[in-house]
Amino acid sequence: MRRTLLVGVVLTVTAVLVVLLGAALDLDLKLVALAGIAVGAVVALVPDRSPIMRVTGFVAGFAIAWVLYLVRALMLPDSTGGQAVMMGLTVALAVLVSAASLGRVPLWAPLLGVGVFSGVYERPFAASIPEAASTSTAAATALLLTTAVGFFATAMVAPSGEQPETRARRARNPRQDDGETSRLDDMMMEKNS
Repeated sequence: MRRTLLVGVVLTVTAVLVVLLGAALDLDLKLVALAGIAVGAVVALVPDRSPIMRVTGFVAGFAIAWVLYLVRALMLPDSTGGQAVMMGLTVALAVLVSAASLGRVPLWAPLLGVGVFSGVYERPFAASIPEAASTSTAAATALLLTTAVGFFATAMVAPSGEQPETRARRARNPRQDDGETSRLDDMMMEKNS
């Protein structure tokens, strides 16, 4: 409970400071600050794989969405069909990142990267498709900056990224490095019994 409150206080102060400092430095962060800080905190807090794998997955999904918005602006029609192709390809590539890593990158991380970039950038993209190169760069920069701030602010307060119950379970059975292996082992044991 105390940890949750501490993380909440740190994130609250961080969000206020990001908006105020962004305005003072003439960085237009206020439109993405909350999304970025919250997503950064999620990547830091979720006790699934190592922090480097979570960040890698998030950044990969983020980059996939960004590149595919540029491809959509250059090559796909601004229609429902063009949007459908882009969305399907984006999700498929995010899944491929996790699959290619053989499960070391959790699937939720690239999907989160795809989702946050798409959620923040879809409206500016639709408002000015010919300027996608510059508007996407501005959105990506602001979002990555605020996400990094949220991640590091949370990691400083909750460095392990694991709940005490998760640490205790891993201490009891260190062989279970991730949930996928343990579930597969359990199923194989049941089948052989």
